[in-house]
Amino acid sequence: MRLLLTLLLFGITGGYAQQNSEVYFTTGFKIGEVTDSSAVLLTRLCKSPEPVAVYHEQQDKVFHPPKDFDDSMPISKMEGAVAGSAGQVQIRLISKDTTITTDWEDVSAYKDFTFKRSFNGLDPHTQYTVQIKGRKHKEAPVATIQGKFTTAPLANEAVPLLFTASTCQYYWSHDDPKRGFKIYDSMLRLNPLFHCQTGDYVYYDKPGPMATTVELARHKWHAMNSWPSLADFYRNTPAYLQKDDHDLLKDDANPYSTSFGDLSYEDGLAIWREQVPIIDQPYRTFRWGKDLQIWNVEVREFRSDNKSPDGKEKTIWGEEQIAWFKQTLEASDATFKILVSPTPVVGPDRSKGKFDNHSNESFATEGKWLRAYLAKQNVFVINGDRHWQYVSVDPKTGLREFSQGPVSSYHAQGWDPKDKRPEHKFLRVDGGFLAVKVYREKTEAVIEFIHYDVEGNVVNTEVIKEKV
Repeated sequence: MRLLLTLLLFGITGGYAQQNSEVYFTTGFKIGEVTDSSAVLLTRLCKSPEPVAVYHEQQDKVFHPPKDFDDSMPISKMEGAVAGSAGQVQIRLISKDTTITTDWEDVSAYKDFTFKRSFNGLDPHTQYTVQIKGRKHKEAPVATIQGKFTTAPLANEAVPLLFTASTCQYYWSHDDPKRGFKIYDSMLRLNPLFHCQTGDYVYYDKPGPMATTVELARHKWHAMNSWPSLADFYRNTPAYLQKDDHDLLKDDANPYSTSFGDLSYEDGLAIWREQVPIIDQPYRTFRWGKDLQIWNVEVREFRSDNKSPDGKEKTIWGEEQIAWFKQTLEASDATFKILVSPTPVVGPDRSKGKFDNHSNESFATEGKWLRAYLAKQNVFVINGDRHWQYVSVDPKTGLREFSQGPVSSYHAQGWDPKDKRPEHKFLRVDGGFLAVKVYREKTEAVIEFIHYDVEGNVVNTEVIKEKV
């Protein structure tokens, strides 16, 4: 009996060793940057099969922050906590014609136990099953997770498609106590070919905890990704992710921002690159067949100081990104062109205390140029960052902008729903998402911008047609 107690105390019984050798995919995996021939996959090995469950009560006010949350408690005790595990990962992509299998590769604490891999030479317009395996070591039990994605069609193929877009999600604004956020299950029922997440994926500067260290910032990603609705959605829907201020550092973050506690701007950049399936430049463009091309722009890394005087030198995009955007946009022959921006271009935005985006007076010079240029090039804008849904038409240029709204009704705020202005074709201060459909009817190409509420009910539709 004494020997058995000793073995149990030091954790060297056979059963304990078996349990201690397991790994899990508790935070799921993401498929990113899909083109007609490539994709990037990202996953993370975890120690436990479930995150720490919610036990704090939410406050009954905007955002529903937790009551009496203690930032000084161990991260392992915080809701959504999922510790990482060292181990090995193998990825397999399977189509009807081919199978691509990677070697087993190590993951460690150096990159928060994440594993990122780019795949090239894929077939266009082809569905791939994704199988990811993980293990602690060669002799340990193997964990498996599975999903799927479809590569983009070639640029000369007119293929019908549907994609979704969302923004602004805070862990404590969850509206489903078991699944996390209702919109992810609502979007998954539409079976989108891809998803655009336009930033504020997490909120470092909101309580529960305040992410004032690298460890706390990483925890915010673990907690968000461990919600079942997100894990199910992203393993079946490739995504193009963009960052905004709250998942970089703090409100209105830019390269001139001071640290948030011990978390620096440089820390925020490094964590972003570690936690999302992106390898190259943060600004990029993707072609989805003959009728659609999208541009994902970067609005934090290259901007001027928000509070500097406006003028022709003041910029959000930066000289290099603007040159790239003009060159790629003017070279495109896609029927429909969409700019996906983490921040508004048209607005209108609140006038008081806002100096962060192209619809604000603080960036009026670049904003005026950008709206005129986009309208001339017949571009539509999908924007994040605003906590209400709208369709706006710029009165001077005719540029159309579509704001998705936040991921839950708890997060909706910032605009008076009675303040519907002439530029608003649609206004709704509530949670939801946007879906975009592209298809052909005889001699016309059609694009539909459809706003949904969190339950998946249509609340507005805008239809535009082009002769082809």
